[in-house]
Amino acid sequence: MRRSTIPLVITLAATVGLNACEKKTDSTKVDPDAIAAAQTVKVDKDFGDKVRAYILQHPEILIEAQQALQLKAMAEEEAVIEKQFASHKVQLQHDKRDFVINPKGKVTVVELFDYNCTYCKVIAPDIAQLARDNPDVRFVFKDYTLGNFGPTSEYAAAAARALNGKGLFADSHFEMIAQRPLTDAQVDDLLTRNGIAPASVRALEQTPEQQQYLLDVRALAKDMGINGTPAFFVEGDFVSGAQAEVLKAAIAKAKRGK
Repeated sequence: MRRSTIPLVITLAATVGLNACEKKTDSTKVDPDAIAAAQTVKVDKDFGDKVRAYILQHPEILIEAQQALQLKAMAEEEAVIEKQFASHKVQLQHDKRDFVINPKGKVTVVELFDYNCTYCKVIAPDIAQLARDNPDVRFVFKDYTLGNFGPTSEYAAAAARALNGKGLFADSHFEMIAQRPLTDAQVDDLLTRNGIAPASVRALEQTPEQQQYLLDVRALAKDMGINGTPAFFVEGDFVSGAQAEVLKAAIAKAKRGK
């Protein structure tokens, strides 16, 4: 969603006018300080007029400035999350309830995802390719069901658990996440094709163990300040969103460090 540039315009306008207050002086006296202040005001006004004229001629700089602010905010948010990695490392990387591809890998990539998250679907082909190309990298998948994509996400999470029990997680995961959107009927079909009764997965979905797993992932994400999906940890580096090239670079960096 593109944010309005109006607040930024207001901010810049306010900044230009910050030095517009004039100091009251006794007009009967010659005050060197007052003269200097008046000259400064004039200089500042001239500068402000030039800034305003330039902005009117080049309004695209407002968008550039807004983007720079957003990137700065994202970097600061990621830095805060990364600081918490060490204290949450075991929970992130070694929860036995998670799903893992390439379990013997020396470098670990953790993805928090939702089966009906649009951007999780966008980056899924890249994740599949990275897993194939990097057998020395563990890919850990954590079901972070956000609750705003409908009940199918939780049903698919239970289906993934049932399919994982038969050693079918990888192919099934990428099949489900490729659907736009994933529906209950598609999950039923996948289960039936693999010899699993959908009714048994409905029952699994409601078990205290499965519900607790989803609650635990949500609590972990909340504790770390992760508010969306996909969210990745490449060892201690945090990557937010569907940024395939950033993710690849982080993996290469982690592998160099091992």
